[in-house]
Amino acid sequence: MKNIILLGATGSIGTQTIEVLRGLSDEYRLVSLAFGKNLNKAIEIINEFKPFYVCSELKEHAEILKNLYPSLKVGYGNDGLLECATFEARNNYPTVVVNALVGSLGLKPTVEAIRKGYTIALANKETLVTAGRIVKEEVAKHGVELIPIDSEHSAIFQCLNGENNRNLKRIILTASGGSFRDKTRAELENVTVEEALKHPNWSMGSKITIDSATMMNKGFEVIEAHFLFNVGYEQITTILHRESIIHSMVEFQDTAILAQLGTPDMKVPISYALTYPERQLVSNAKQLDLTEIGILHFEKVDFARFPCLKYAYDAGIIGHSLPTVLNAANEAAVNLFLDGKIKFLDIEKIIYENLEKHELIKNPDLETIIQLDKELKLRIIKSAERSAL
Repeated sequence: MKNIILLGATGSIGTQTIEVLRGLSDEYRLVSLAFGKNLNKAIEIINEFKPFYVCSELKEHAEILKNLYPSLKVGYGNDGLLECATFEARNNYPTVVVNALVGSLGLKPTVEAIRKGYTIALANKETLVTAGRIVKEEVAKHGVELIPIDSEHSAIFQCLNGENNRNLKRIILTASGGSFRDKTRAELENVTVEEALKHPNWSMGSKITIDSATMMNKGFEVIEAHFLFNVGYEQITTILHRESIIHSMVEFQDTAILAQLGTPDMKVPISYALTYPERQLVSNAKQLDLTEIGILHFEKVDFARFPCLKYAYDAGIIGHSLPTVLNAANEAAVNLFLDGKIKFLDIEKIIYENLEKHELIKNPDLETIIQLDKELKLRIIKSAERSAL
């Protein structure tokens, strides 16, 4: 039996986690969940899974839930999110926290859940990008497992299972290239939000889809891989792979390469993270038929075409507070683009400008990281508003 806590229950990964839970046995019990603004979907989940604790982003939604479910524990906002992440079901079963939140919002709940001794199934990239050093220190201190949900890191995690990490030569992260992989830099000048949200392979939330189009998503994954698998940045390679069939690869010292393959379906890595070290049937998962695929394509990544990926490598190598700036600037810029306030190529300009002018803070603590993230986002948004006047 496992207790499941789900942060970001009504988002893309959260919704697919719910689908996975439906296909699992009663050995997996959803005890606590947090959601954003989609009250109707949250009510559907509550009625089906009957959790003990629910957190809403908005206070007014929390009041509605209290009236609908008098016996249900309900919270809201950041405080409620922390309560949700550390909820204790008062049984002797292990607890897995699925962090499917978007943005730096996911950092503090992850740290608090680790301190509680819970296993972390991590889909929230920003947690390791902004505070990877701190998170890994907490994981080691409290002896918990950190299991990746990203398809790429799940692939690496699986390829390394049973292997001696001393024999690891390099990690090869595959990238689809996103919505605009076939467009030139000139053609990107006036692309629309709607065009950017049409990912060729995956069904994802809006923020991560834009990150995929800029390749910042892959940059974040480089930083994540550094912390998850204790490898130097010189040991992490990225290549374009249009079909998203090989989710990532690992090369060993003897030049042998192990790859994990499958159809583009996030329910598979979600299921693996929930059921690890076991594997269970994933309902409605499409079996991979390589004869149907026929040919797999691979290309080198051009940093001039995808500068955000280069920014991520550089920020990761320098470290300290720079990855926090990278993430905050990207998060603010992506939101401005989604709101129609800046152009697509302005995203990378905003990131570059903020990385260049940042005064490095060495080994920042958690509160410094959170404050830096907040202040930088606010400054970027205000600057964009002034420019629009």
